[in-house]
Amino acid sequence: MALIVQKFGGTSVANPQKIKAVAERVMGYSRKGHRMVVVLSAMAGETNRFIELANQMQAIPDRREMDMLLATGEQATVALFAMAVKEAGFDAISLLGDQVKITTDRMHTKARIQKIDADLITRHLDAGRIVVVAGFQGVTEDGDLTTLGRGGSDTTAVALAAALKADECEIYTDVEGVYTTDPNICSTARKIDRISYDEMLELASLGAKVLDIRSVGFAKRYKVPVHVRSTFTETEGTWVVEEDKEMESNPVSGVTSSKNEARITISKVPDVPGTASKIFDPLTSEGIVVDMIIQNTREGALTDMTFTVPRTEYKKTMQIMALVVAEIGAEGVRGSENIAKVSIVGVGMRNYAGIASTMFKTLAKEGINILMISTSEIKVSCVIEEKYTELAVRALHDAFGLEKGAAKKRPAKTAAPAKTKASPKTKASASEAKSKKK
Repeated sequence: MALIVQKFGGTSVANPQKIKAVAERVMGYSRKGHRMVVVLSAMAGETNRFIELANQMQAIPDRREMDMLLATGEQATVALFAMAVKEAGFDAISLLGDQVKITTDRMHTKARIQKIDADLITRHLDAGRIVVVAGFQGVTEDGDLTTLGRGGSDTTAVALAAALKADECEIYTDVEGVYTTDPNICSTARKIDRISYDEMLELASLGAKVLDIRSVGFAKRYKVPVHVRSTFTETEGTWVVEEDKEMESNPVSGVTSSKNEARITISKVPDVPGTASKIFDPLTSEGIVVDMIIQNTREGALTDMTFTVPRTEYKKTMQIMALVVAEIGAEGVRGSENIAKVSIVGVGMRNYAGIASTMFKTLAKEGINILMISTSEIKVSCVIEEKYTELAVRALHDAFGLEKGAAKKRPAKTAAPAKTKASPKTKASASEAKSKKK
């Protein structure tokens, strides 16, 4: 018998029929004796509908009130799911973030989980119930409702799995796992069987939409086995696990892209100590994440400062920078939303030379100009014009041999992969095997 946390996204619970189908899937695990905690998102389209309604009320909706509005989507889903389970003869209970005591900071609309009190969930599990928790939401120390931002239900699920010391966490979505790139862009994309926490962190931060980056961070920190798989098939998905030797055999594991990018340039910035903090501190206070930063030196102790932010934060950033420019005595600020970021990721980059060079040559061959570059130990990212995004992804995917069947062409490694808690034969499957023997 295993303790399993399962998360189902909005497309998996998009209507009553799908909610019933997910309930039947969960009850299948319960019939085998597993203790089940289920995290649900709002039904597909609900969050966007609420955002549209909010925009009709305020030009820039108040963030606290947005949380009050957005959290209702998950509340509806968990209640309907619990009803479906009870109708089938099983016991279930739905719980909201404040009832579970998922405590967060005070950053409304993109709060971060600080701690979880798992006692209430444990008591319900001990009573034989399927526990259904609203994803995406929490509560501050002083009782204000908060939401965790896009992908927040993934974070809820993995954080609960960590707090409960679950045997595994399954993230169900509308795709069969993590692919070498977006299959909608590149038809030769290949599903990855196993990927390291570090690679998944980079992919998630660079635009891959399969897992929220904070959920991967929780998984890595607490060594939570995460299995990404499809709601609509029984196919084995992708395991997000600790790094092993086998993963180092490929220099690049995946190519990703993001169009949620905007570029800001402040011209003729005085090149004196403390100026950078005056530029970026106000963005930090507003919870705006800055990605790439480039400083170009001019003559006369002046520089141009260029950086990128999420496109959803572009208007707010431009408002803030208009005030900053006046404060620091810069010439002005300009911005662009017509950019995208393409990236390659792989733990094998540590052991292979010329990876970045191959990327640059590939983009140049396609006539794609690189506007900005950022690197880490296991990734290289380039900012380009948005109109070239899909072309760049396909070209890079081909250049690094990531197409279907490519993995079979590479020589097998002789070293055995390191054992991890998250091997595809989990405690759950092991306990099922024992029950079959009995």
